[in-house]
Amino acid sequence: MALKSTIYKVDLNIADMDRQYYANHSLTMAKHPSETDERMMVRLIAFTLYANEFLTFGKGLSDVEEPDLWQKDLTGAIQLWMDVGLPTEKEIRKACGRAKQVVVMLYGGRIADMWWDQNSKALLKNNNLTVINLPDTQELSSMASRAINLSCTIQDGQILVSHETGSFDITPLILKA
Repeated sequence: MALKSTIYKVDLNIADMDRQYYANHSLTMAKHPSETDERMMVRLIAFTLYANEFLTFGKGLSDVEEPDLWQKDLTGAIQLWMDVGLPTEKEIRKACGRAKQVVVMLYGGRIADMWWDQNSKALLKNNNLTVINLPDTQELSSMASRAINLSCTIQDGQILVSHETGSFDITPLILKA
């Protein structure tokens, strides 16, 4: 019998001073059985960085034809395709052909650095690709619970993540804009 996804309810308050975006989002996230708490929370941070009323979670790990997050326009055309983790160069090229903008959100410290060193030369050719590395995301795992109440303040490219148990900063590293 296959394992089912675990459902998480998220109350996310975003104050993005860089984009002048201020909103409260009540989200439902499905965590795939093979997904770690850290990866799920990185998906949530990715949502925070690009949040708007049309951004939604895709099937991600459950379906290779869908990203972790995406935004479509009213015609169904893909405006934004977001992958979290270390996708293959072939998957990224395919996404760049399907979407107006593609964002890859790396995490994992040294492994993400090695992935970028190996793939950067080929990826720099894609004009509609942004690659962001989130260092030090292990702390996000401790915030994962079935009901998450999170506040994120973004200013000057830095994210202040606040939770009932405390707060910490994440500084995304833009590897390719």
